[in-house]
Amino acid sequence: MRFAIIVLAAALLVSPAAAQTGGNAIPTTTLSHTISLGTATPGGGFPLYGNAFAEVMNAADPQISIAPRNTKGSNENIPLLEKGELDLALVAGEPAYEAFAGIGRAPVRLKILTAIYSNPGMFVVRADSPYKTIRDLIGQPIAFGAKGSGLPILARYVLDGIGLKQDEDFKAVYLDRAGDGPAMVEDGRVAALWGAGIGWPGFAAVASSASGARFIAPTADEMTRIRAKHSFLKPLLVPANSYPKQDAPIASLGSWSFVLTREDLPDDVAYRLAKTLHGNEGNFCKKLAQACETTASNTVAAAPRPELIHPGVMKYFREIGVVK
Repeated sequence: MRFAIIVLAAALLVSPAAAQTGGNAIPTTTLSHTISLGTATPGGGFPLYGNAFAEVMNAADPQISIAPRNTKGSNENIPLLEKGELDLALVAGEPAYEAFAGIGRAPVRLKILTAIYSNPGMFVVRADSPYKTIRDLIGQPIAFGAKGSGLPILARYVLDGIGLKQDEDFKAVYLDRAGDGPAMVEDGRVAALWGAGIGWPGFAAVASSASGARFIAPTADEMTRIRAKHSFLKPLLVPANSYPKQDAPIASLGSWSFVLTREDLPDDVAYRLAKTLHGNEGNFCKKLAQACETTASNTVAAAPRPELIHPGVMKYFREIGVVK
């Protein structure tokens, strides 16, 4: 859904300061519009983050109204952005990587507004289960995440790096709702739930359950093999106490998720969003632990290429000295 723009009549006189979109002047000093934000299915990390993002941004800039919208996740968000039916959307690192690189499709011309958080991928099982390694899970029913989300894609790359096939070596289960996974682990319908991130709701739910949780990540040798084949996956760490009764840090692999913008989001709008977001990093971090990773410097470091960051965002980054 394209955002609606309301411009005060007097602002029409200040066109030199305006961004241009479709021939219409948009002075940011008087801009008031609703911006659609695609998230994912209820119960997952993207709706949690997206709702907090909107609350912080809307409170910080009353002229901007960001409206989160549940979707099927990354694989739906990308085409919705391309068609202009979303202004912003959360997209996991692996679908973003494939879309930017043109893997299985033409390369997208979408832009990065911000990196949101890192996604170290892991399995979670009941604490009383016999499973200790990824290979222990071969042949078992595994919930790999919601249909259309980025989680199954991350799992596919990780497993491929150690010579395993998601749909052949496991009884793969794909969820209609991300929030359905923890109960399936608890009642034994699946042996494990695949997920990613720090503070991910699915992991938190299993870890907080009566049975408790054990996390299974690739071993050091497996990570070396995975990175040899898929170098875009980065070593990441889940700090101790990220989840209940998780006493030790967990090393794994993954990537960064992003807020992407539609291709023609005006530069002045992207600039204003970036300035509002990064001017309120502390408030966002207090509201949601995962958001502590949403920083300007992390965005620069996580972007596959600098030119993929929206020009309006880059203008702000140059002003604050994050890039030259």
